[in-house]
Amino acid sequence: MKKILQSLIYLSIAIVFFASCEKDEARDTYLGGTAPVFTASVKDSIGLNFNTENDKALTLSWSNPNFQFASGVSSQNVSYTLEIDTVGANFAGPNKRAVSISQDLSVTYTQKAFNILISDLKVKTGKVAQLEMRVIASLGSVATNLVSNKLTFKVLPYAPPPKVPVPVAGTLWVTGNAFASGWSNPLGAPYVTSQKFTKVSDTQYELVVDMLSSGNYKLIQENGVWGTQYKKLSGDAYAGTFEKKDADPGFDAPAVAGKYKIVVDFQAGTYTVTKQ
Repeated sequence: MKKILQSLIYLSIAIVFFASCEKDEARDTYLGGTAPVFTASVKDSIGLNFNTENDKALTLSWSNPNFQFASGVSSQNVSYTLEIDTVGANFAGPNKRAVSISQDLSVTYTQKAFNILISDLKVKTGKVAQLEMRVIASLGSVATNLVSNKLTFKVLPYAPPPKVPVPVAGTLWVTGNAFASGWSNPLGAPYVTSQKFTKVSDTQYELVVDMLSSGNYKLIQENGVWGTQYKKLSGDAYAGTFEKKDADPGFDAPAVAGKYKIVVDFQAGTYTVTKQ
């Protein structure tokens, strides 16, 4: 009986000891840290050029925030968020980029990668844009967020090459049995006019035309030539992708006959067909 009582006493002491330890740990207080010092390998401007797009654009670096708790320096994993926005938006713009970077204290971008990254900001290609960047360090809670200084840069975004080669002469027609012309090539009057696209930009063409409810069609960039045509790659009668290739399949006619607007986007390699 005496041994049982001693065992119970020792067990009680152990429980009190561990409970005390847990309370001490629970009382460990977050004391803060030091806002990261944000630097870059370039100053003032970031060079971007399609001809050198695989070269390095810049390296962004920041210092360790050294998060502190009452028990000492935190051993938890620190996460970082790189924020990019246009100057004046104060990192609250509708198109702001926020890139998560786990634990690393730097990130490097090629010109191509950075050009793609900032395209979501809706900056115009071929026009100088002013951007600002900063880094936010965190232990996973807003209460622990530490915001770095911000850096400002000028950048000239470039448009990547079109996914599909544009018409060499800047002309484009449709022909096929989805239209009154049938598979005529070359197209004669009046179809050489009524089935000719309007060039909206270097990479976009549009046409409003009467279409039948059956059949197929191709896009030809040279009237009378099949070898440089465009054909459907994927999709249906109303939207999809296309490529430059002298082969099938053709684009499908819509289910209902009528007047339609065909938009061909060589930059994205897509087409849309919309009832008017």
